[in-house]
Amino acid sequence: MLPMDKLLQIIRRFEFLEAKLSSGAPPAEIAALSREYSELKPVVSEIRAYQQALDDLAEAEAMLKDPEMRGLAEDEIPLLKARIPAMEQALRVALLPKDAADARPAILEIRPGTGGEEAALFAGDLLRMYQRFAETQGWRFEILELQQSDLGGIREVTAHVEGEGVFARLKYESGVHRVQRVPETEAQGRIHTSAATVAVLPEAEAVELEIPASDIRIDTMRSSGAGGQHVNTTDSAVRITHLPTGLIVTSSEKSQHRNREIAMQVLRARLYDLERQRVDEARSADRKSQVGSGDRSERIRTYNFPQGRLTDHRINLTLYALPQIMAGDLSEVVQALAAHDQAAKLAEMEA
Repeated sequence: MLPMDKLLQIIRRFEFLEAKLSSGAPPAEIAALSREYSELKPVVSEIRAYQQALDDLAEAEAMLKDPEMRGLAEDEIPLLKARIPAMEQALRVALLPKDAADARPAILEIRPGTGGEEAALFAGDLLRMYQRFAETQGWRFEILELQQSDLGGIREVTAHVEGEGVFARLKYESGVHRVQRVPETEAQGRIHTSAATVAVLPEAEAVELEIPASDIRIDTMRSSGAGGQHVNTTDSAVRITHLPTGLIVTSSEKSQHRNREIAMQVLRARLYDLERQRVDEARSADRKSQVGSGDRSERIRTYNFPQGRLTDHRINLTLYALPQIMAGDLSEVVQALAAHDQAAKLAEMEA
């Protein structure tokens, strides 16, 4: 049985928001109140359906005492008793603490790790995988910064991903991705192991994360292109150093003004992510048990090309569908990670 006092408290808050919005809330509060109202609306709908089911069960049990209604009650009671546990479980999930960043756009960063040029090529494969996944979800995928290697791999890439539920679905991708395959540069046909690091950061708005001008140093420098006609000969590249943390962000598009915008956008996301990690660490002494902890040094997944196998080590998930996954079909992996995280949070809430 769920705590009815907590459920009634949620309904009272929802009714307060409803009245506040209908009576004309101050313009400065409308956005926040509307967002909370929208989040609570489906939860309140489930609570009211659950209350109605409990009332129907109590009424049916009372009907057992009436000889004329007893048969009807005996038919209805098993159906209600079968429905109520499922409704309780759905409500427990709805009442789980929400990650405030789930609905935000994301900054995606990919860098090669161990493995030299093969790691850079694998980083490029990961970029294409996420681009294709974004297409299937109807998201907007914009590359902000891209540095390619000599063989067409990636030294570093930063992208902005925008759409419905972006961070909620991509946040489990942060960590070390390991690949096992025969590199294109390998003449002997031997399988090599290399890695790339993925970081997914929720985007932060300028209004909610103000960075004082005294906390940053902005340097301009000459962009280094791929060579030949692609070399940018103007001093348009921008490097921003956040002095309190030592974080350094660069952007080397052709427009210096746009570079400043991009660099500040990425810097805000990194600072917001640092603050989220600090809060998570304060809240939980065992962050390693959380699927979405965002630990960049954790090896989270292995892509074994000879066997066509993907293994996610955090939840012991193995899928023999690597070609489809690399082509952007990440849905099964994402759903399994989200379900595992949800189950862990439910267990923690009920402990």
